[in-house]
Amino acid sequence: MLRTSTARLLASTSRRAPMRPISSTAPAFIRIKKPEGAAPPAPSATPATPTPPATPSPAEKPASAPEDLVTPPAPEPTAEPAVDASAKPAEVEEAIPDKPDLSQLPSLDIDPELQPVIEEPKEKAKGKTGGKGKKAPQYESSIDRQRRFMSRIAYGTLLVGGLGAIWYVGEQEKEKQDGSALDRFKRSFAELSDYFSKPAFTKLLPDPLPAPHQRPYTLLVDLEDLLVHSTWDRQHGWRTAKRPGVDYFLGYLSQFYEIVLFTSQPVYTALPVAEKLDPFTLYLPYKLFRESTRYIDGKVVKDLEYLNRDLSKVVMLDTNSDHSALQPDNAIVIQPWDGSRGDKGLVEMIPFLESIGIFAPADVRPVLKHYAGKDIPREYAKKEAEAKAEAVAQWEKAHPNAAAGAGSGFLSGVFGGGAASRPKQPMTYLEVKRQQAQRQYEEEQKYYKEHADEFARMIEEDKQRQMAEMKGSLMGMFGGPGQPVAPEQIEAGAGKEQQPKQ
Repeated sequence: MLRTSTARLLASTSRRAPMRPISSTAPAFIRIKKPEGAAPPAPSATPATPTPPATPSPAEKPASAPEDLVTPPAPEPTAEPAVDASAKPAEVEEAIPDKPDLSQLPSLDIDPELQPVIEEPKEKAKGKTGGKGKKAPQYESSIDRQRRFMSRIAYGTLLVGGLGAIWYVGEQEKEKQDGSALDRFKRSFAELSDYFSKPAFTKLLPDPLPAPHQRPYTLLVDLEDLLVHSTWDRQHGWRTAKRPGVDYFLGYLSQFYEIVLFTSQPVYTALPVAEKLDPFTLYLPYKLFRESTRYIDGKVVKDLEYLNRDLSKVVMLDTNSDHSALQPDNAIVIQPWDGSRGDKGLVEMIPFLESIGIFAPADVRPVLKHYAGKDIPREYAKKEAEAKAEAVAQWEKAHPNAAAGAGSGFLSGVFGGGAASRPKQPMTYLEVKRQQAQRQYEEEQKYYKEHADEFARMIEEDKQRQMAEMKGSLMGMFGGPGQPVAPEQIEAGAGKEQQPKQ
């Protein structure tokens, strides 16, 4: 009964709508248009698709289909239209190959010799171009334009302000400087550009002391290779030796000069050595280091204009001529000490420097210029010997009987005559002053040796007081109560200092 109803349903459906025929044509490929100018591809052999039989096999029939089901006939092929020979041939369409052609791709080899050069496409510059080939931005916002405008105003204001400052400084020094306005402008501009090469302070030394505490002349001495010599080796490291006669040089000449240590070395290396030379600060009251020099044309120069002293009273003793490039008339350049024993170069300079302090010339520069380029100890010894001989000749001329009476000294002594009756050759002015200076030096050295312990104690107490004040100031700076020195401690220290003097 179920089979009968199914057969009737299928028969009625086949009569109402014809069955869709099964396609028996070969499948077609998707074709794309070939670009112009390309070579035609090689023809590819496409395997022919087998045409299925018109009558399906029993295996292809549905299992439940009735046997009286009729397959509709296949559609008849239609004739293709004739192609006109005069008509333009249709464009050849190229099939997509199964595998892409990799021969036209760039090589992945990083070897520059094997890598073909691929020219980059040249893009035409769009818009305006700036100076030196710089391209202007394609898009610029209003904020960017405002920033550029404000930066130009700032640079212009800075330039105008700098020029105005230079002009103002030039006008302020118009009375002190000679020359036209252009010359003053150039000098002011040079000073402004030379700001970082100048010493740290405009006055390197304090104002001179009132008379009679201030020495009439100032002597500047270098440290390395003049007073000391430093060497280094693997066994001992750095070692510093004092030059022979350096203690006598400083102690004796301190009666005539205000001796200032002026070195081109930094303070952290030169100060410990200077404290060893003069532990009580008796001969070197002032010390100047590298920050007090100038840097001109790649050289370290000592500019005496910042010294706060009259240059007509200043003598600079150095071993490097570059240090006195700005004031060569105030300098004495001697050979540096190489550390050899038995050296007398420093002691031999004492008579010449001593004579300047004794004779007190109004300006030392002409005297130093006269001995420039000469061996000063030898030349001055000749001058002093000639002056001594001339003084002796004048005295003998004024006392003609002195030479004749010199041989009768023994007979006059035998017969009761004294040596007082014979005139004695007097000493020269230089010899008298030198004898006085030697006596004063010996007395000072004796006093310093007797009170060396007292000086050391006073210096140590002063250091402790300074450290305590420093701690108190630091605590106060950070908001703490601080630890100032008690008044009774200061009074006790003052009493101890005054006790030996009583």
